[in-house]
Amino acid sequence: MSEVIDGKLVAQHIRQKLKNDVEKLRENGIVPKLAVIMVGDNESSKIYVRNKSIACKEIGVEYKEYLLPEKTNMKELLELIDELNNDKSVNGVLLQSPIPKDLDINEAFKAIAPEKDVDGFNPCSVGKLCLGQDTFISCTPYGIIKLLEEYGIDIEGKDAVVVGRSNIVGKPMMQCLLNKNATVTICHSKTVKLERLTKKADILVVAIGKPKFITKEMVKENAIVIDVGINRDENGKICGDVDFDEVSKVASYITPVPGGVGPMTVAMLMNNIVKATKLQNKM
Repeated sequence: MSEVIDGKLVAQHIRQKLKNDVEKLRENGIVPKLAVIMVGDNESSKIYVRNKSIACKEIGVEYKEYLLPEKTNMKELLELIDELNNDKSVNGVLLQSPIPKDLDINEAFKAIAPEKDVDGFNPCSVGKLCLGQDTFISCTPYGIIKLLEEYGIDIEGKDAVVVGRSNIVGKPMMQCLLNKNATVTICHSKTVKLERLTKKADILVVAIGKPKFITKEMVKENAIVIDVGINRDENGKICGDVDFDEVSKVASYITPVPGGVGPMTVAMLMNNIVKATKLQNKM
């Protein structure tokens, strides 16, 4: 039976350390501030934004939301980003995805000042990650790396397989694992015979948005399984991309859904906003 990786507990420890850091910043008259932009009325986005707001309040980061209507055009969105880039009281700018399809999310990410890019999606941040340079790393992959490290799981030399190639999780996850000297295979919807690849993984990261897609037969004995998915099963219950009950019988470590990767994503956003504040104040 697997050891369940407790993302809630690890995230709690990280937030406590960050709370101490923020208290020291405030003693020096510096108040970290995060600006979050949400375009449209996506229900999932509302939940994610609320969780970020709660985390900010908990560690002492000032938080401000900018809720834009569905019909916002690209010019209006870019003007708001530019305004926040130039606002010295704002240390981090985050654009909540998804945004309406007629808007160019990559253009919007590119417009966010690299020094305020706490979500790690500006091309400058992505490029630095590929070069192994210090940068803001997108929060979900960063959180996964921190989870593995917290549990003493050595990444170097391992065969890692990432299922999903999104710009949000899959691609930066691949690069994070490469930077830790894993041998990485990335799979996607066009991959032929997916099972033969997932079956060889020492570390399997799944981020495809299909409930319970990864079964016990697709997982190597004693593999480390990281489930990024958040779905609803046939009974309306929250579940991941991995069939947890079955896969936990063969994996050595596994993340639950909820309570695994999700809390770490928010914790690493808090880490990035504190980091941005320190860098901008030359601390």
